[in-house]
Amino acid sequence: MKAPSISESAPSPPRWLQPVFMLAPAGLWLLLLLIIPTLIIFQLSLVPNIRPGDVVNPSGLDNYWRIFQPESFPVILRSLFFSVGTMLSCLILGFPVAYWIALFSPKRWRNLLLIGFTLPLWTSTLLRSYAWISILRRTGVLNSVLTSVGLPALDLLNHPIAVLIGMTYSLLPYMVLILYASLEKLDRQLLEAAADLGATPTQTFWKITVPQCLPGITAGCLLVFITGLGDFINPELLGGTSSRTAARLVYDQFLGATQNWGYGSALSIILILVVSLAIALLIKYGDKNAKSL
Repeated sequence: MKAPSISESAPSPPRWLQPVFMLAPAGLWLLLLLIIPTLIIFQLSLVPNIRPGDVVNPSGLDNYWRIFQPESFPVILRSLFFSVGTMLSCLILGFPVAYWIALFSPKRWRNLLLIGFTLPLWTSTLLRSYAWISILRRTGVLNSVLTSVGLPALDLLNHPIAVLIGMTYSLLPYMVLILYASLEKLDRQLLEAAADLGATPTQTFWKITVPQCLPGITAGCLLVFITGLGDFINPELLGGTSSRTAARLVYDQFLGATQNWGYGSALSIILILVVSLAIALLIKYGDKNAKSL
């Protein structure tokens, strides 16, 4: 008598269960580390003046109304200004670098150039910020160079410009790496065809290069914007008290002397909504433009 094979003795699960089994690990991870904590934060945001140990009893939107008062709303706008400014400066500075490495640098040197460009990431953000303090302070390296050539000294430390410089320096390698990965896949035959048809370098750049690497630009801008929105080391050390951001305000509500978890939770929910909106807009319009190629 022929013994039944394994496939005949063990019935396979229904077809509709297969995606469930495959997605279960990622779904469990999202449920435990993202969805449940976010729901807890949202519940805390509905309780005014709650402190550690208090009973959670949601009672209204007072914490959200407080965000839009003159004492807090400028902090939100300042955080957005630093994040958007850093995103634009990283894009403007990072695109030529990534373009040159991907298209014009010798192939045998490309990996070494990328490693060299990401070397600052091997040190902590705190050390990098202290390095910029020694460069930008009144008696720092920058003013020593300027005064030695007869130019007036600059007072950049504790100024928003210093925050933008520090955040751009910290996040520029991420932008370059993402743009390089996108530019490396550029179809050079299209560039040669555009040149043969008489297109100027400017026309080729805007009509061929930029549309092809638009998904990379979108991903780089998204990563820099989100990371910049949560950065409070550079604003705290380089911008002083006048450059306080939403991330620092959230830290004070949970771990500082204020200890108002409800207000901190409401600020966190607003930041989550801002980041989610940015992701939705950039993915939607980035994909739309990419598909139109």
